[in-house]
Amino acid sequence: MGIGDQGSGIGRASGARSGWVLGLLVVVLLASSGCSKKKEAEAGEAPAPVQVTAVTQDIIKRVVDADGALFPLNQANVVPKINAPVVKFLVNRGDHVKANQLVATLENRDLSAAVAAGKGQVEQAEANLRSTSAAAVPEQVVKAQTDVQSAKQAADAARVLLENRQNLLKEGALARKLVDDAQVAYVQAKSQLEAAEEHLQTLQTVGKEEQVKGAEAQVAVARGQLQSAEAQLGYSEVRSPIAGVVADRPVNPGEMAAAGMPLLTVLDISRVVARVSVPQGQATAIKLGQMAAITVTGGSEMLEGTVTVVSPATDPSTTTLQVWITVDNPGERLKPGTAVHASILTDTIHNAALVPASAILPGEEGGTAVLTVDSNSVAHQRPVVVGVRYGDKVQITNGVRPGEEVVISGGLGVDDKAKVKIVASQEKQEDEDEDDAK
Repeated sequence: MGIGDQGSGIGRASGARSGWVLGLLVVVLLASSGCSKKKEAEAGEAPAPVQVTAVTQDIIKRVVDADGALFPLNQANVVPKINAPVVKFLVNRGDHVKANQLVATLENRDLSAAVAAGKGQVEQAEANLRSTSAAAVPEQVVKAQTDVQSAKQAADAARVLLENRQNLLKEGALARKLVDDAQVAYVQAKSQLEAAEEHLQTLQTVGKEEQVKGAEAQVAVARGQLQSAEAQLGYSEVRSPIAGVVADRPVNPGEMAAAGMPLLTVLDISRVVARVSVPQGQATAIKLGQMAAITVTGGSEMLEGTVTVVSPATDPSTTTLQVWITVDNPGERLKPGTAVHASILTDTIHNAALVPASAILPGEEGGTAVLTVDSNSVAHQRPVVVGVRYGDKVQITNGVRPGEEVVISGGLGVDDKAKVKIVASQEKQEDEDEDDAK
């Protein structure tokens, strides 16, 4: 082989090595590019971080919430029954009064005079009754007794005359006609005597009774007039019909009090009534005697009360029912007119499956759902039926069981059967860090 052939062979060998190196470089670059894309794909499919909690089994309360205002337990306008100037008030605004306590006096001098006159009329009528009842023989009875005596004397005379003539007739010394005339005269005199005696008896019974009754009626009339005058005098003393606190006193001493117009307003606020409006759909669960909690709007103190009235009719303008809740008011801290919020306990459900409200997600076709996480950290979307909601707790009547893990944070956008990563909440993580530090 010549020098030229050797050079040519060396050139071909060098070209072959350069091609192999270039091919190896291309393979390495392609492998590196493939691994990079695989890592990017794996990074895009990283599990979503979520927070979970177990479904618990506990008691949950069914509560109806409503707003309203406070009213006094009882309220009365103290009104006079007569028109008269006010002489004096015995109480002021803010004073406490008892039932039937004297709170004001009205001018009554004319009424006192009327009572005195009525007493005199009663005494006069009673005296007339006594004289009538004690009278032995009234005037008409005396005349009737005289008539009876005269008729008796006439009858006796006619009888004697008849007997004498009958004797003379037997001796033949007198005519028969004269005896018959004497017989007729005696019969007439006897009839007159009987009539006079009946008249006397009538006067002695009926006449005297009627006179006594008339006198008694006069006494009754006089006493009735006296009682009316005493009642009018009593009306000049104005008394409170209820116990409570004086809320208003629109009339001043010396001004005219008008019958039927309030002198005072008294409120009984030893207990107050919260009148709240409840939607008709929720009102069906409310019953008399149920417990309720009252909170003043803007306040934090909660007071317990009892449902005492449930309106039987719905307000057509608001489609709500009014419910009254009676609450004790120690120290009279609650004032009528204050806005309040009421929570009425209508039912207590035991052994309910409960989840936090944050676990509830929108489901298919307008329903609700939760995300459960199994032991392999795989999420499963479960349609659920929601029951009672109370505070941050929600009852699940169907769909999950107590003890199952449900997602409470990070569940939005997680697909069914997607891989998830369970992370602790910030508060729980801080607690774990503190434990580790100890």
